[in-house]
Amino acid sequence: MKLSTQIRYGVRSLCDIEYNSAGTPVQVRSISERQGVSARYIEQIFQRLKKAGLLKSLRGPTGGYYLTRRPEEITIGDVIRAVDGRDIQLVFCTPEKRGPKRKVCEKYGKCVVSGVWSEASKILMDYFNSVTLAQICEEARQKGVGI
Repeated sequence: MKLSTQIRYGVRSLCDIEYNSAGTPVQVRSISERQGVSARYIEQIFQRLKKAGLLKSLRGPTGGYYLTRRPEEITIGDVIRAVDGRDIQLVFCTPEKRGPKRKVCEKYGKCVVSGVWSEASKILMDYFNSVTLAQICEEARQKGVGI
């Protein structure tokens, strides 16, 4: 299982805003330069983060993006749900279809390991739901590395 680039860049970009904003809106161009990700791609991710209520934008020459909540209140799990629209599932062993291309697993209800995958997915999401932007930024400050 790999996290999508949109999730990874979404988390990095939100951390970038927290770490570098000093309480003022941050322009996508600045985030793009620091993160080495195209501004256009960050804008696409930010549209999902705005829709989920994690970001707002301010127009104008001093405008940019800012967090809608304190960094202690935004978790990696929030970003995952904002970008992907759901929690991470290590495997798709569910009784219902999820999306137009998903199939119902023919082994659902008969598979002896489906509970293991389900529990592992839950544990992983519990961890992501416990890690905040503030914790990530604090760790970066303690290590003396930028975001």
